[in-house]
Amino acid sequence: MSDTETRIDVYKTYKLFVGGKFPRSESGRVYEVTDLKTGDWLANAPQGTRKDTRDAVSAARKAVGGWAGATAYNRGQILYRAAEMLQGRREQFAAEVAVSEGVGARKAAALVDAAIDRWVWYAGWTDKVAQIAGAANPVAGPYFNLSTPEPTGVVGIVAPQSGNGFSLLGLVSVIAPVIATGNTAVVALATAAPLPGLSLGEVLATSDLPGGVVNLLSGRTEDIAPTLASHQDVNALDLSGVNSPEGPGSARALEVLAADTLKRVRRPDISNDWTAAPGTDRLLAFLETKTVWHPMGI
Repeated sequence: MSDTETRIDVYKTYKLFVGGKFPRSESGRVYEVTDLKTGDWLANAPQGTRKDTRDAVSAARKAVGGWAGATAYNRGQILYRAAEMLQGRREQFAAEVAVSEGVGARKAAALVDAAIDRWVWYAGWTDKVAQIAGAANPVAGPYFNLSTPEPTGVVGIVAPQSGNGFSLLGLVSVIAPVIATGNTAVVALATAAPLPGLSLGEVLATSDLPGGVVNLLSGRTEDIAPTLASHQDVNALDLSGVNSPEGPGSARALEVLAADTLKRVRRPDISNDWTAAPGTDRLLAFLETKTVWHPMGI
């Protein structure tokens, strides 16, 4: 290339992450993602639809058996691998968080580091959660009575919305505990800042995570969330990112839709600080308890 020639940048084409693949939206439509601070154009994100959401739920359902049946140790290895891959792309994610949410470079880098640490933290819990969620129950009789935790199934997640750089850290904080305990996830990404989440799909695709365990959808939350809430093959909802007080996308409206199929619902917590040390409540939120009675040997 001569000194007078100007190189043309290769702009990234962002895609959905569904079933371990990167499809374009079924609608073929995109929407503009802009810098929340300057308003400058950053990229075109796929406009996920109800059909995309149903496809993602189908992929998540197919993945439940294999993922729930994997050993806890293996799930922990895969979550740790996600941390490794995110660490290797730290600079890219810091840049995406910075421009997507209008935060400074230093804060963006600190948030990415926290997201990496969050993967590691939950990876360490995969083979320990049964010790705090299960029990050997005392009974009066010649029986063993054992309670063990099992995953709920397919969990629909409305990720934390943009603001304060939580489009990545908040996203990891809601996905990691769900899959650490053997569930699969369909995630509605932050509408205004979906780029870190869409890039996270590339990290997960190279982390030995089976296809369909995590599915990431960008687009309007008011289109995706009601489909998740009313879908009969979704077993639970995490509404952490819902902040609409009224309307079809509000937490109340989504809970009403979920009631038709008796979903377990985790309500939004507007005071949640995603930078705070995580507890075990999110690990336990989407577990069921199976109790087995077994006669003692003679």
